[in-house]
Amino acid sequence: MVFQPINDIAEICARRGIIHAVLSPGSRCAPLTLAFVRHPEITTKIIPDERSAAFIALGMALKLNTPVVLICTSGTAVLNYGPAIAEAFFQHIPLLVLTADRPAELIGQQDGQTIYQEEVYGRHVKKSYCFDGDYTHPEAASNVTKTLSEAIALALEFPSGPVHINIPFREPFFPDRDEPYTYSENIVLAGLPDKDYALTPDELTTLEMQWRSFKKILVLGGQGTISDELEKYLSSIAGKMVVAGDIISNLHFLEEGINRLDIFPASLDNEFIQKLQPELLITFGNSTVSNNLKLFLRKHKPVTHWHIQPHGHAADTYQSLTHVVRTTPELFFKHVTEWTKIPVVDAAFKNAWESGESKAISLVDQFLKEAPFGEFVAVQQVMECLPAYAEVHLANSMPVRLVNLTGISKDRRDLTIYSNRGTSGIDGSNSAATGMAMVSKHPVVLITGDMAFFYDRNAFWHNYSVPNLYIVLLNNHAGGIFGVIDGPAAQPELNEYFETHQKLNARNTAKEYEMDYFYVNSSEELREALQSFFQSSDKPRILEIETDNESNKSIFRQLKRRIAGTYT
Repeated sequence: MVFQPINDIAEICARRGIIHAVLSPGSRCAPLTLAFVRHPEITTKIIPDERSAAFIALGMALKLNTPVVLICTSGTAVLNYGPAIAEAFFQHIPLLVLTADRPAELIGQQDGQTIYQEEVYGRHVKKSYCFDGDYTHPEAASNVTKTLSEAIALALEFPSGPVHINIPFREPFFPDRDEPYTYSENIVLAGLPDKDYALTPDELTTLEMQWRSFKKILVLGGQGTISDELEKYLSSIAGKMVVAGDIISNLHFLEEGINRLDIFPASLDNEFIQKLQPELLITFGNSTVSNNLKLFLRKHKPVTHWHIQPHGHAADTYQSLTHVVRTTPELFFKHVTEWTKIPVVDAAFKNAWESGESKAISLVDQFLKEAPFGEFVAVQQVMECLPAYAEVHLANSMPVRLVNLTGISKDRRDLTIYSNRGTSGIDGSNSAATGMAMVSKHPVVLITGDMAFFYDRNAFWHNYSVPNLYIVLLNNHAGGIFGVIDGPAAQPELNEYFETHQKLNARNTAKEYEMDYFYVNSSEELREALQSFFQSSDKPRILEIETDNESNKSIFRQLKRRIAGTYT
C-alpha cells in the first residue's frame, strides 16, 4: 500500500537539500525505506546495527553541515539510536530521526517489537513529533508537509541538533508489485526563516566600552571548526591579546595562539598563576578537553565572562558567565578587529601566557626525545606523518588527551580535528569516522584506543567502499586512562574492574572486513610502517600499535613530574 504523504517526506527532504539517509533493515519502516531508496536525488546507505548507523549518520552530518536522515523499524531498534542522538544534541549536529512505530492501539498489548516510542529520546532531541498513523485523510498531506518543514528548520536553527519524528504504520505497509509509486509535484514549502544575528549599535557601544575597561583579555575557543572568515579575524587579533584553544578547537594554526592548555595552567606557582588570571574571558564554540584549564578558570575567575552564541542555551562551563552575546563568532570578532586598532593589553598578562606556552612546547618536545617507546611517542610520530588535508577523528579516553598534550605543528592548517566530545563516550568513534569517510574526498584518520575500537567494530559491517579511512589503533590491552587517574589508580580492583584488560588484536577484524593491516610495537617499526601506511589504497587500513600499559602509565607519571618541576 502506498502512503502518498509518507512518500513525500523524501521529496520534502530533497527540496530542502537533505540528500543523505542512513537506514537499518526492518519491515515496519518499509514505507519510509522505499520512499527514500526510490527517490532519485537521495543517496541511501543500509547499516544493519542501529547504534553504528546513528553514529555513521552523525559523522556524515558533521562533514556536510546539513541534516542526515536516520530511519529504523520499531521497538528496541529505536533505543539503539540513543547514544548517537545524545552526542549529536550536545555537539550540535543536525539529524532528522524518523522511527517507524506500531499504531497506538497495539502499544502495551504485548505486540512484537513494540515499546513506548513517543518522546523516547526525552531532552536529548530539540523536539519530538508523532504522526497519528492515518495517512489517507485529506489533511494528512498538509500535516506531513508542515511537520517536516518545521522539523528541518529546527534541526538547522542554531544550535543545530537532532529532531525526532515518530511515525506509526498499520498493516499493510508494502505496496503491491504493480502499484504506481510517485512523489507529489505540487508541494508548497514555506521559506526558511532568515536569521539576523547582527548586534545593534547600542549593544556594540556597550560591549566596546566594557571591552576598553579591561587589560587582561582571554579569548578561548571551544570545540568546533573554523570558517575562513573567522580564521581571518582571529589571526588579526591573536598578536594583540591572548587567543587560546585546545586540540578540538581547531585553533592550532594561529602563530601566536595558545594551545597547550592542559600543561601550564596546572602550575603550582601562585605568582605565575595570578599573572594568567583574566579580567575578561570571551568564549565561543563547544567544550574543551583540558581539565586543568577548566579547574584553573573555575578557581581564578574572570571579572566578566562573555560567551558568543547566537541562540539557545549557553553552558556556564567555567562558572563565571555574566553575559551571552547573541551573535555569531564571525560577526563579533569582526567588530573586535576594529576595537583592537587601539590595543589595551596588560603586557605581564600576555607574556605569562606566551611564556607558559613556550615552556610547554619545549618541555613536551624534549620529554618525547628522551621517553621510551609508548603511546606518547607513537602519537607524536603519527601526527608528524598525517597526509595533507586529513580529517582527524580522536577517540575519547586517552587518544584525544595524548594529542592534546603532544600538540599539532602550527603549519598544519590543512588538518581538521574532530572528536565525539558532546558526551565524550567511546561508543561511536569508529562509526563517526566511517560516516565521514563515506561523504568526504579527503583522508579520514581515526586515532583510537583498543577499548573504543573493539567496542564499535560493527561500524565496518556494511557493503560500502571507504578506501580513504585510515585507523590508527593504540592497543595497550586495557582502558589505560584509569591507571593515570588518581581515584581508580589507587584501588585494588583497578586491573579487573576499571582498566578491563583484554587480549584482543585487530588482525582478524582487518581480515574479516577486508582491510589492509599493519602491526608495530617499536619506534623503528612505526617509522618504517608510516612510510607506506598513509599512501593511497583501494581498501581502508588499520595500523595497530601495541604498547605496554604499565610502561605507558610510568611515562605519563614522569611527564607529570616534569611539568610540576618546570612550573614551580
